Amino acid sequence: MMEINLNDKEWELKGFWPWVPCKGTSMEIGNELMGVTEWLPATVPGGVHQDLYKAGLINNPYVDLNSLHCEWVENRWWVYRTQFQKPIIEPGDKVEIVFMGLDYEAIISMNGTLLGEHAGMYEPAVYDITELLGERDMVELQIVLKQAPDEMGQIGKTSETFTQKSRFNYKWDFSTRLVNVGIWDDVLLRVSKGYSLEEIALHSDVTTDGHGVIRVAAGVRNHHAGDSAETLDYADVRAELEVTGPNGDFVNSIQVVLDKDGFQFDIPVPTPQLWYPNGYGEQPLYQVTIRLLQDNKLLDQRVHHTGIRKLEYRQNEGSPVDALPYTFVVNGVPIYIQGANLTPLDHLYGNVTRERYEWMVHLAKQVNLNMLRIWGGGVIEKTYLYDLCDRHGIMIWQEFIQSSSGIDNKPSQKPSFLELLHKNAVAALKTRRNHVSLTVWSGGNELMSEPNRPSTYEDSNLSHLKSLVEQYDPQRLFLPTSASGPVQYITREKGVSHDVHGHWKYEGNPNHYSLYGEADHLFHSEFGVDGVSGVKSLRKFLSLQHLTPVSMRDNLVWRHHGEWWDTYDRDAELFGHFESLSQFSDASQWMQAEGLRFILEANRRRQFQNSGSIIWQLNEPWPNASCTNLVDYYMEPKMAYYWTRNAFRHCHASLDYRSLNAAAGEWMEAGIYLHQASESCEVAVEVWDTRGSLLFSQLFDTVLQNASVTKLGNVRFVVPHTYNGLFIVRLGVTQMNQVTEYNDYFFSTNDQEIYRSALQLEGAQLNVQAQDEWSYESLPGGEIGSVLVRSYMVTNEGHEAALHVRPEERTDVYWTSADDAFFTLLPGESRQVKVTCTKRNGELFVAENSASAAHQWPDIVFTSFGSIQASDKP
Repeated sequence: MMEINLNDKEWELKGFWPWVPCKGTSMEIGNELMGVTEWLPATVPGGVHQDLYKAGLINNPYVDLNSLHCEWVENRWWVYRTQFQKPIIEPGDKVEIVFMGLDYEAIISMNGTLLGEHAGMYEPAVYDITELLGERDMVELQIVLKQAPDEMGQIGKTSETFTQKSRFNYKWDFSTRLVNVGIWDDVLLRVSKGYSLEEIALHSDVTTDGHGVIRVAAGVRNHHAGDSAETLDYADVRAELEVTGPNGDFVNSIQVVLDKDGFQFDIPVPTPQLWYPNGYGEQPLYQVTIRLLQDNKLLDQRVHHTGIRKLEYRQNEGSPVDALPYTFVVNGVPIYIQGANLTPLDHLYGNVTRERYEWMVHLAKQVNLNMLRIWGGGVIEKTYLYDLCDRHGIMIWQEFIQSSSGIDNKPSQKPSFLELLHKNAVAALKTRRNHVSLTVWSGGNELMSEPNRPSTYEDSNLSHLKSLVEQYDPQRLFLPTSASGPVQYITREKGVSHDVHGHWKYEGNPNHYSLYGEADHLFHSEFGVDGVSGVKSLRKFLSLQHLTPVSMRDNLVWRHHGEWWDTYDRDAELFGHFESLSQFSDASQWMQAEGLRFILEANRRRQFQNSGSIIWQLNEPWPNASCTNLVDYYMEPKMAYYWTRNAFRHCHASLDYRSLNAAAGEWMEAGIYLHQASESCEVAVEVWDTRGSLLFSQLFDTVLQNASVTKLGNVRFVVPHTYNGLFIVRLGVTQMNQVTEYNDYFFSTNDQEIYRSALQLEGAQLNVQAQDEWSYESLPGGEIGSVLVRSYMVTNEGHEAALHVRPEERTDVYWTSADDAFFTLLPGESRQVKVTCTKRNGELFVAENSASAAHQWPDIVFTSFGSIQASDKP
């Protein structure tokens, strides 16, 4: 089979009132009905909004309240058209046109002839056009997309859901109503030579004696025989399977005899290089080439890449007998889940570039994640994301497209919906099952048959999905929903929590610490803490008059960009009055990072009684003033990103406490835990004031043998009287005579506005020295290629602590990450930081960078809490 991609053809787009494209001319006066726009250049894959913006027909919908003025777009019909050269074909060839992603309801014509109508985002629309090609050299293609269906946003009735359209588009807590319309995935021509491979299924396993197995099954379609299996004739047709290793070396090849169902075969791989999740080993991938031959003529060829691993599921340690298995085991090794929920990378998901996918997976890997949950209110992502997760060891929790709605959360039983769900689920199963990163399927997000009671396998909707997984992907677990119960939300009640969700707010001091520190849930598949975006990003989508600290009660623009995630009162209670937007942003991000770190560490202290954490959320699809994300829309990592990275470090020490403040002169006691150390180490506990005076120290020396978590003991000291009420408890981990981690906790002796003194620290002075010139390094596993890297030595030459030191890239030409950020430097301390940059690519509604800007080096400035700055510029 030969595939011809039609994405790069010259596509055009035009808008019409509903039904007008089907009529064409006025019934009354006979005139052409001309439409609401002229023909415009269009991008495929893409979406209508970006093309309208480029044509000057809408303003940037991500700025202020502009999206409200774009809601007309979803209510028009949009016509895409292009021309392409008729492919060179031989007698007997079959030509099909394939639309991988039409959003949402389409009428498709070619050379003026109707091919058909199609509804649904995830099931490809496939049409045989062999006879229609005729003698014409140029083929005219037209796709009419009807107005978007009137689906529900976050608030509604799940039982009334009737589409398989991505629902977050219709308004969610992290998005506005901006409903995508367009061709959101590839358009292909497939030319088949009589026979073609169909429905390939690829799985791997490891035998009890340690040998690898790659299991391949495929159907074979005879295009001359129609759809009747009894008429298939496979005379002289054979399949050839070839496996090459991660380094390109030959491993094995097999000739396979076909039957009427195609073939299935196990390919042995002696002494395989095993695939492991991120943090547990490497991700070697084997290439599997499947050829379909008739005599010596190649009829079809498919190339897949897979890892070899054994995947199992176990109940947690001490798990109730009726609990589902939440511990994922790879190659016999239990994997503690360090995950995050992935929302679509953009509100207009058809426009997401490969480079944006790659940088997001890079950020996921750098923050020590080993799982992404692809959430049921979003999209079944494009296959390229799964390719990247295969390469980088990021396991996938894949949900089918169903989500809660607040008023009722019962899975829909509408016959028309169930038919759509079936088609889209089968399409997803057949294509995503071939990815080694795929680890578990779920029926959807927060489906509940009654309040606070997740739906179970007894629900007929979910029971059907379970049967589909058993039919098409029997190797993998199917969970009915997330959370999967028996109660939905985290609770202080003991013995009732298995897989739970919640909460999504900082629960206050001290309530936050008693709730999460004493919980007993088995798995935590969604939770978060909210925080304001950085000022650099806020300036991109808030007009000047809105760049001020404010509650969302008092500002419609802020409310439009994150209504649920107003942190102003929370942060003012802890910090007092904010003099600037940067103070507000810094304080809000601090509390997000603080609250989230405690949850992660509390869960991890119960490893493997608790099997893992999946943070809500890694990213956001449109710019929010405040949200629960770790990385904002513009790919700027927040403070919570870097504190999550530390909490997920392989070897990590944590402090178990129950309040952020304590009275001076009283005793303070907290547990000291060490996570995942595999060799002898020591943990130093030190108490400092913000002028750099050491007030207390205690050393915990231990020898560990691959323990997942060990309590070293309790630290107990008298709460000090300090000049500003602040003190820092620092945990330092030393292995092989080298400090591998500092983990700082910030406490106060104040009863009110406990962190107010942090806003008054003015005695820090950063000195930043570049250690080398910008150089290029390879970023493996994608198409970004090389990235720019540079190391800096950052020193605090002042007389007070520099809190939460981090780099910022000021040209705005680059996405940036660092190997360390939001750390504290006491007076006289230094830290080396490696910064990685790559050119921004594919962000929507932004002006093109000028030629001069595109060629300039990154401009890195280091800032700390309170906006103390020092630049690497001379």
